[in-house]
Amino acid sequence: MKRPVVFLLLALFLTTSCAAPQARAQELDLTATVGWALLVSSGTGLPLPSAEAAVTPASASTETQSPSMAPSLAPTFSASLPTTAIPPATGTPTAAPPATVNNLAATVSVRFLSCRYGPGPEYLYLYALRGGANIKLIGRTDGDNWHWAWVDGRNKCWVNTSYLAVQGDWRQLPIVYPGIAKLPVSPYYPPTSVTSARRNGNAVTIDWRDIPLRAGDEEDDSMQHYIVEAWHCRGGTLLFEPFATNDTDLTIIDEPGCTQPSHARLFVQEKHGFSGPTEIPWPAH
Repeated sequence: MKRPVVFLLLALFLTTSCAAPQARAQELDLTATVGWALLVSSGTGLPLPSAEAAVTPASASTETQSPSMAPSLAPTFSASLPTTAIPPATGTPTAAPPATVNNLAATVSVRFLSCRYGPGPEYLYLYALRGGANIKLIGRTDGDNWHWAWVDGRNKCWVNTSYLAVQGDWRQLPIVYPGIAKLPVSPYYPPTSVTSARRNGNAVTIDWRDIPLRAGDEEDDSMQHYIVEAWHCRGGTLLFEPFATNDTDLTIIDEPGCTQPSHARLFVQEKHGFSGPTEIPWPAH
């Protein structure tokens, strides 16, 4: 009568011992899954696991795993992973450049505003616009830094948009200079020639041959005889800038770091117009 009892106890012991490893494997699987959920949701800045380690706890089936596979379920860290958490995507789109428009309406916001033959205060003067005048802007230069716009009318000319109330963004206007908009040509003077263009670090010095003016060919006492139009690099941006001078040399700062090459050209200015341009052989860095 005692043998059935002994066999029953032995069978119960063996059944309990064999089930324990499978229960342990399920416990490890649950711990790994919950642990990773807490790390990800808390945003503690801990490094993320590799793709394989992240997928394994969620996709593995505990019913088919043997006890010997249980340790592989625990998350591991890779030495090659970053030491900070990957930031979430913000979803903010990259700002697109403004769309081009044919023209923009504007109103002169100062008492008088000079309208000039070229895009800058040192070019020859054409006429003045009265305060409150309503005008139409139809073009700009190819430098987003240069706040001058081409005005439509019987005589097109350039104005500084800083003194206008513009209905829109002046950078939306089509580029007309250099290209479509032309400086009036002088019939009385030849272009000059560049004698040297040399670089010393970020400083480029240009020298050219003098073209003397005859008496009375200055627009006024303040007129500058030469204008150098330079597209030069400053702070990683290619800027358009006209430099006016009565000398026959000029130094311009041109830094490295722009994707477009720097270049420049030279005009001789007199009251009837401009001779040139003379292209300047720009020295490389």
